[in-house]
Amino acid sequence: MKNYETVFILNPVLSEDQAKDTVEKFAKVLTNTKANIVNVEKWGLKKLAYPIQHKSTGFYNMIEFEAENNAVAVLETEFRRDESVMRFLTTALDKFAVEYNSRRRKGDFNKNKDKKQPAKREGQAV
Repeated sequence: MKNYETVFILNPVLSEDQAKDTVEKFAKVLTNTKANIVNVEKWGLKKLAYPIQHKSTGFYNMIEFEAENNAVAVLETEFRRDESVMRFLTTALDKFAVEYNSRRRKGDFNKNKDKKQPAKREGQAV
């Protein structure tokens, strides 16, 4: 089994519940093909870099999964059939990308974590 990551943009006309249901539908397509879903992220409504289908915003979503090659073909066929999907991109992850995603989920690259408190000097009152 190989590791994959797919990012797709849903039509902004959908309500939050409809967008959530659509993401669940694609996750179910993956589980029906015996894929193991590692992570699902909903990035929310974001502005597009350029208009797609006369829309300037879209709901961004990402699914990370482990599957055989045929699962990707089935998933992308479902993306093409669904009118609410404006764009999608599926990439195969190498071992470095899998490790990076694992560390990112744990919060190793959290920006707030990098802001350290100033070091206390010996002899100073607190």
